[in-house]
Amino acid sequence: MRATYRKKRAFEKGRQTSATRIGPKRIHLVRTRGGNRKFRGLRMESGNFSWGSEGISRKCRVIGVSYHPSNNELVRTNTLTKSAVVQVDAAPFRQWYENHYGQGVGRRRQRAAGEKEEEVKKSKSVEKKQADRFKKQGKVEPAIEKQFEASRLYAVIASRPGQSGRCDGYILEGEELAFYQRAIRK
Repeated sequence: MRATYRKKRAFEKGRQTSATRIGPKRIHLVRTRGGNRKFRGLRMESGNFSWGSEGISRKCRVIGVSYHPSNNELVRTNTLTKSAVVQVDAAPFRQWYENHYGQGVGRRRQRAAGEKEEEVKKSKSVEKKQADRFKKQGKVEPAIEKQFEASRLYAVIASRPGQSGRCDGYILEGEELAFYQRAIRK
């Protein structure tokens, strides 16, 4: 046993983990040192996710945790923490892409099923503007296109849900996406 040299202090105490799960939003306020507050997120179902290459962010529903760099237990229990790889609903991003570029993304499977979509009337100037945008930077990498077909995108949580009460992050792309896809397959 260690010799004590003073009484216990409030700033030495640790708190229970928040273990944020997926579900209807439930946030508790925690008073911290200096009278400040933390927002202990106990349940979250959506967050603000950004698509870096397109420079936009949309509020998306979190579907499930796919991978966690520190602990498989957190994947099994669907616990949301910083740097967890989650699957988010692709619908808000698809909707933005189709409005911005005037092109469908990840609709190959639906077209094969024989569904016809009615054409939306657009003015010539709008069509030209969308065509120019698409020519400049409208190409989506094949790995993300495949995810759009399944209507689920891989994203990483960048905020700390147990501290800030928010579940924000970014869509995985390029090398980072390839790395995590290999890790998920293992």
